[in-house]
Amino acid sequence: MKTRDDDIEASSAPLIEHLVELRKRLIWSIVGFFIAFLICFYFAKPIFNFLVIPYQTATDWAGLRGDQVRLIYTAPQEFFFTQVKIAAFGGLFLAFPVIATQIYRFVAPGLYRNERGAFLPYLVATPGLFLLGASLVYYFFTPMVMWFFLSMQQTGGGGEASIELLPRVSEYLSLIMTLIFAFGLVFQLPVVATLMVRAGMTSSLGLAAKRKYAIVMAFIAAAILTPPDPMSQIGLALPTIILYEISILAARMIEKKRAEQTPESEAPTQA
Repeated sequence: MKTRDDDIEASSAPLIEHLVELRKRLIWSIVGFFIAFLICFYFAKPIFNFLVIPYQTATDWAGLRGDQVRLIYTAPQEFFFTQVKIAAFGGLFLAFPVIATQIYRFVAPGLYRNERGAFLPYLVATPGLFLLGASLVYYFFTPMVMWFFLSMQQTGGGGEASIELLPRVSEYLSLIMTLIFAFGLVFQLPVVATLMVRAGMTSSLGLAAKRKYAIVMAFIAAAILTPPDPMSQIGLALPTIILYEISILAARMIEKKRAEQTPESEAPTQA
């Protein structure tokens, strides 16, 4: 009986150590996010003005004057909560290096040396690909979407009513945040695909065989994640398909490298 109790205590000790370590990493992550949140909240107005630049670009494309760009808020607390959303969104992105470091420090002790070397590039690639998708949204797709909406305005006169676009600050922020999140999420496709290949869950041949289903899913995801206009939906679906093809190429490279590292004695013999 005593031996059984000793075994239970011995098995519970590592679990308690892991929980203590997990709590430590969570605290550091929360502190990092909170500090980044406060920094972004202090600079919320400049950040929002930076996010309005694509709207100004769209007015130039539509042949309007840039100083005509106006946004409104219809509730006293609306712009305040808009700044809180900006701080939360920006704080999460700003604190990602801290959060990723804490994840790595928690996971790394349980990995072999070669597994640690394989895990690190993904921590670098994830924010890099997200930033690439966000840049595509900021410099091209948001101006294109806003130009599409601005083109529906009517100047009035000649029996036509005057119809002017006056977006609310919360609605504009929700639009650009949705686009950034959607594109940033889709740009993680090569990371997810290569991780699945490394884990043996799929292969380059399997990805290639499911290409037609991936194309259909790309347009379905674009319809769900983007505003209901065809330009933004097509604009998200096409990069998704291209990224899927890049994932297939990356999977082939991983398989080729794995085959080169496999000793001849472990290679399958031919009959």
